[in-house]
Amino acid sequence: MLWVWFHSTGNKEIRFIYYLSNEDRAYCPVLIFIGEILMILEEFDSDREAVINPGYFIEKNPDFPETCIAVFPWKTFNSILDKFYTKKIAEIHNVDGAFPVYKIIYNGKPYAFFKARLGAASCAGTFEEIIAMGAKRIILTGNCGVLDKKIESCGIIIPNRAIRDEGFSYHYAPSSDYIDVNKKYIPEFEEILKQHGYCYTIGTTWTTDGFYRETKKKIERRKEMGAICVEMECSAVQAVCDFRNVEFFQYLFAGDNLDAPVWDPRSLSGHLDLDVKEKIVMLAFELAEKIEDSPCC
Repeated sequence: MLWVWFHSTGNKEIRFIYYLSNEDRAYCPVLIFIGEILMILEEFDSDREAVINPGYFIEKNPDFPETCIAVFPWKTFNSILDKFYTKKIAEIHNVDGAFPVYKIIYNGKPYAFFKARLGAASCAGTFEEIIAMGAKRIILTGNCGVLDKKIESCGIIIPNRAIRDEGFSYHYAPSSDYIDVNKKYIPEFEEILKQHGYCYTIGTTWTTDGFYRETKKKIERRKEMGAICVEMECSAVQAVCDFRNVEFFQYLFAGDNLDAPVWDPRSLSGHLDLDVKEKIVMLAFELAEKIEDSPCC
């Protein structure tokens, strides 16, 4: 037997639901609902000063390159490092170890180069520190899963909106299902892609922090919301960059296919199509050069 008891305090209603046990005749509370109380993900605080701030640990470097280019697949990252003379200019330390930030000279211009971390909190959290070092712009690239099988393996995707199915971004932006991404530089990147003969797709990405919870029902729901691909960082990094007034651009290249009866890993593994992925990553340097050569930069 269920009994419901209400108690009101001001404009907040506390509802206790009790279960009457047939065995011991005891009333046991099984649910408490508090009306008009925000869920945790809805309590965004716009105060720019936190108890712990990146500047407590990171010293600003006046010579830090304006643009930081970051890539996810470590094989591709190391392959790019091997092609350039590099200099370690910083290092991020945490419980997982030390993560170097390099300087690469491309066509006479310096750029920071970093191996992006996997997952929203880890990735966006390290970019907090790179921004504190002095970066004014983040260009991020890596592979993703596709929710549209027509997108070919290693096909380039430019997100213009991200579904916020992760928790990190809600600390940096008010609660919403979507966040606009790549607010600048899509036309400039399209020019570069056309110059090199690349096909590409523009659309909504699904950012999730539940890699092993991409169920068929969720995939269908996200497709109904407009998602054409899935990854784990985009919405979080965009929220951080918006909050810190830093420019952000991300493009993706298609890895595994989730738009199939059975999951197809395709080119998800880092060693597959490595030469193709290297060329796609190098487009980030071309975009950075184009941006910094622009008179409005």
